[in-house]
Amino acid sequence: MTHTLSAKHTDAPPATRRRLTVSPRARSIVEKLVGAGIVLWGAATAAFLAQVALPGDRATTILNVRSGQTQLRTPEELAPINAEYGLQDPVLVQYLDYLGGLLRGDLGISYQQHRPVWGIISEQVGATLALTAVTLVLAWVIMVFWVTLTAGRGPRIRAFGSGVDTVTAGLPPYWLGILLLLVFALGLGWFPVIGGTGVNGIVLPALTLAIPLAGFMGQATRTEFERSLDAPFVLTARMRGMGDVGIRLRHVLRHAVLPAVTLSGWAIGATISGAVIVESLFTRPGIGSVLITAVDSQDLPVVTGVVVLVAATYVVANLLVDLAYTLIDPRMKNS
Repeated sequence: MTHTLSAKHTDAPPATRRRLTVSPRARSIVEKLVGAGIVLWGAATAAFLAQVALPGDRATTILNVRSGQTQLRTPEELAPINAEYGLQDPVLVQYLDYLGGLLRGDLGISYQQHRPVWGIISEQVGATLALTAVTLVLAWVIMVFWVTLTAGRGPRIRAFGSGVDTVTAGLPPYWLGILLLLVFALGLGWFPVIGGTGVNGIVLPALTLAIPLAGFMGQATRTEFERSLDAPFVLTARMRGMGDVGIRLRHVLRHAVLPAVTLSGWAIGATISGAVIVESLFTRPGIGSVLITAVDSQDLPVVTGVVVLVAATYVVANLLVDLAYTLIDPRMKNS
């Protein structure tokens, strides 16, 4: 009897069985989240190992940084520092404590300022994020205008447009920033030379980062843009009487910007990294100035905190880019 009931249960129609199915989109999101976690773990581990691998005693380094004097320290002087930072523990214990602190949002304590690293970074990160946002907007505006104006216009104009993309993409930010300062700040007097914090003060630093970025994105977008100009939907739009500018902006651009969207995810992290040079050149506040000061003073927790923050920015930006794909091209929902 038991065997019969078991057989009936086994032979039940497939429609009555519950199946746990995972859509390709959900699986892709889970894989990206796992990959993001691995990248963050790798960046945090590298930052920790950089501190451990430095020659010399870390407690002595901390005392010397705080006092501004390089000298040998007695065990009695080092004992409070070892206890405060847990330097007397095995390296594995220090590593696990370090990761646990990161999970709680604790980036450690500054050697020099003797206060939380996150507090130091948070005071300056707003200025860097503002510079990053303005840079991305300017880069997109420049790229869209230039590619729309020159792509598919004839051999000479196309070659000229592509050449400008190549040249601007290779411009060193430090050289470009000095050139912009000489022309628009010192020469024309339109912008402050140093230390500008208002709207006028952010234009030249943002252009210094945006112009090479626009050239780089333009290189990736131009080929797809010109390929889309030969697509059947362009011919259909022309037959409906739509003008060339409307076709380029409403139809072609939408199909051509996916490479630029991909680069925008990378560009957010790259712009924050480039802020180290630009903020120093234009004497602007931001995490770039924090990083330079920390490197000069050997304040390793601040340095590693900035490294972890930039890595997290890269990860979050690329996850946002993946969502932007779906908004730009709904067909990718099913991919």
